[in-house]
Amino acid sequence: MLNFRISLIHPTGNPFARNAAIAFGEANLLHEIITSIAYNPQKTTLPYLNLLPKSIKNKIVSELGRRTWIPPKGATIHTYPSKEILRIALAKTKLSRFLGFGSQGPVDWVYASLDRQVAQHHLDGIQAVYAYEDGAAETFQAAKQRDIFCLYDLPILFYRASREIQESEAQRFPELAASLQAAKEPTWKIERKEQEIQLADRIFVPSSFVQKSLIDAGIKADKISVIPFGAPIDYFLPKPKQDNIFRALFIGRVGPRKGAHYLLQAWQELKLSPAELLLVGINEFPPNYLEQYTDIIRYIPSVPHSLLNNYYNSGNVLVLPTLVEGLPLVILEAMACGIPVITTPNAGIYDIITNGVEGFIVPIRDVESLKEKLDWCYRHPQELAEMGLAARRKAEYLTWKLYQKQLVEQVQKLLQNYSK
Repeated sequence: MLNFRISLIHPTGNPFARNAAIAFGEANLLHEIITSIAYNPQKTTLPYLNLLPKSIKNKIVSELGRRTWIPPKGATIHTYPSKEILRIALAKTKLSRFLGFGSQGPVDWVYASLDRQVAQHHLDGIQAVYAYEDGAAETFQAAKQRDIFCLYDLPILFYRASREIQESEAQRFPELAASLQAAKEPTWKIERKEQEIQLADRIFVPSSFVQKSLIDAGIKADKISVIPFGAPIDYFLPKPKQDNIFRALFIGRVGPRKGAHYLLQAWQELKLSPAELLLVGINEFPPNYLEQYTDIIRYIPSVPHSLLNNYYNSGNVLVLPTLVEGLPLVILEAMACGIPVITTPNAGIYDIITNGVEGFIVPIRDVESLKEKLDWCYRHPQELAEMGLAARRKAEYLTWKLYQKQLVEQVQKLLQNYSK
């Protein structure tokens, strides 16, 4: 078993990918990490940064901080940064929308390019590869030819179910159709997703909600492992709230896929006072959509991850009426801060939350239920605070350490069986 080596591929290094790498590294399984940009503040020197204007320097340092990825001991990390740098530049300068790539730039280009590099240059000396949705098709195809075990991570609802929901939403709100990406994904991308699922020897998902979307698509249940993501309890901590204003939080990509438009309508109709709805994250609504709500909300664009703790602890409840998710990390972060949540079944939340204990679970697209729960939270501060304590207790159980342990145990068992 000690001879098995796994390479892990993720274009941006999300928390779940970094924790998977840690898990494999600590188990002496990790051979290599392949990504686009990986900033190691312990080793990387940037002598020319001081020559730049302070505002530009700060933006670069902030962006690099988001890409911090230090490989576990004994593993290497290989980067292909050029296309991701170009994508970031297009997104930051807003040229991306003008060129038809959307607000985030040509993300698919970055994923496909990295996938191709791995397939061509990074399959020597390994027995397994661990890759993520949209970045595994060519890698898995090449791996199969070498008898390399293919482990696939699907962190969000399978595209068929996601597309059905988003197409329905686009029909309900034609003015938001441009912001519902899965409703208009190109054929080549759909074919890649199908290829990845079929080639995968094992599929890891963060919730039974994602598992069901795969089973409904004809994937056998015994090919799927459900391992919920972890709560970052070590660096997201409860802190005393600094004011007495009731504050509902929405943190994440602010757009229709996450149901933000339903929250905006509910808040507008509630007219709670004194109270505040604070939205933090990249605006994915069509241009000028949020302007109609500027008198009833406070909106802050994307902020460094290291600062989110302060925003969570400024709130009384996190509200995420999402339509399509796998298991949102913002919910686990809020729970780590002792903040209860209002969310939907489509957040994959039944695996970690009991309705009425750590928060509330409401139906999707249900403005009246959102209003009812928000009003209850506003009028029951003591009970809401007790929910926050319950959320922190649950977070202290659902840690990244637990995620790492469960992932390694399952992968080791799979590799042992594969080697027989």
